[in-house]
Amino acid sequence: MLDDFNLLVSSARGNEREANSELVYLIGELGDRSAETSYTPVSGLTVAKTSLDPLTVIQNLRSILKEKPWEFRYVLKVKPVQKVVPCEIEAIGNAVSERSRAIRDGETFRVSIEKRRSDVSSKEVIDAIAAKIPRKVDLRDPGKIVLVEIIGRVAGIAVIRPNGILGIEREKRVS
Repeated sequence: MLDDFNLLVSSARGNEREANSELVYLIGELGDRSAETSYTPVSGLTVAKTSLDPLTVIQNLRSILKEKPWEFRYVLKVKPVQKVVPCEIEAIGNAVSERSRAIRDGETFRVSIEKRRSDVSSKEVIDAIAAKIPRKVDLRDPGKIVLVEIIGRVAGIAVIRPNGILGIEREKRVS
């Protein structure tokens, strides 16, 4: 399943199974009773596949968190993934290029990379992405974030708003 997922889920190490069960239940509440989860080679990190739009899932999970924060006991963070590609600079650049129309004219962006179990160069990935997006970069207050999540031989790509990641603990403190 590591080749085809659309949500990246963080939990405390050792709580992956509980986090997966929790997420499957929550996504079921959102209308997808056939969501699946799988482990990754990285402790505390699992992946999920849902038939729902991953960006919408994040928004809807945020609503559940506001109304029923006790529903989140094991899931710590959920990140959307719009496309999974091999962890090769050209493949990542092309995937971002396909998604770059989400960054409108006059809108700024930032590239955010998380690497796990990979020695691909972050600078090369950022350079390849920046070359494909004819927009201004804003590291402090971007209009969009190009999210690149690298796990070994695959990379998950998404173009999201700055609030496009669901961080459970941070959002519990804010609300």
